[in-house]
Amino acid sequence: MVEKAYKFRFYPTPEQENLLRRTLGCVRLIYNKALTARTQAWYENKERISYKQTSAMLTSWKKQEDLDFLKEVSSVPLQQGLRHLQTSFTNFFSGRALYPNFKKKRNGGSAEFTKSAFKWKDGQVYLAKCVEPLPIRWSRQLPPGCTPSTITVKLSPSGRWSVSLRVNDTRDLSLKPTNKQVGIDLGITSLLTTSDGEKFANPKNLNKLYKKLRLAQKSLSRKTKGSNNYQKARLKVARIQAKIKDSRLDFTHKLTTQLIRENQTIVVEDLAVKNMVKNHNPPPSPPGGEQEGWVVTLTGGS
Repeated sequence: MVEKAYKFRFYPTPEQENLLRRTLGCVRLIYNKALTARTQAWYENKERISYKQTSAMLTSWKKQEDLDFLKEVSSVPLQQGLRHLQTSFTNFFSGRALYPNFKKKRNGGSAEFTKSAFKWKDGQVYLAKCVEPLPIRWSRQLPPGCTPSTITVKLSPSGRWSVSLRVNDTRDLSLKPTNKQVGIDLGITSLLTTSDGEKFANPKNLNKLYKKLRLAQKSLSRKTKGSNNYQKARLKVARIQAKIKDSRLDFTHKLTTQLIRENQTIVVEDLAVKNMVKNHNPPPSPPGGEQEGWVVTLTGGS
């Protein structure tokens, strides 16, 4: 059994978009208020606040008159936001991540719905407090017999809505074993070169849209921050950046899928690519002329 997430675009109705935007705003508000409370408690009293305490705070916040609007949205995404904050602090104290940042409206946002906050009926998704199903563009079907366990709705900075459905896939998608092995040499002029002599060029997606992005960013810098024209210009920049991101992800996904399906073992140099880009001089070879590296053995998978 493999846990997978299937992501789709959807185009909400005006009523659904109004509810979802209010839900994202409430999730962002609760997250930031809990983060503020935990930060103040540490700096003032050297006290660590747990998820259970922030959950009790959420109950008290809902009783405040100025925060009465929190009752108008589903409570599940609010609780999930507090759980995500707890995970962020756990990773921070374990040294795996930086200190949590405050959420910003311009970055869009996301809301997670567990089974108690949505209904899966006839292949359609009904979120809590929504009468109509989400108008999802089904670019592919979910695996037969799989029902979503968690649904995450996300709004990107470019204004695109997407929904991610997490399912448990029971199918056996293991790849057939192969005896082929390959080594990968990361480059600067080319993306990478394999030990077979095959080179993969860097697609340089930014170059194709650089002129449009530069003009859009220049136009954005001239707008008054917070005005309607500023929001329109910001959205235009975000859409161009989204195109660059999509093309990069598409190329990377296709390339890594090809390498995994064709090879059983992949050996990659353990190099700091950022340092190679900063310094045009090649790094000195280690003693013995051998390159340090790590090996990933592929046993087959989806």
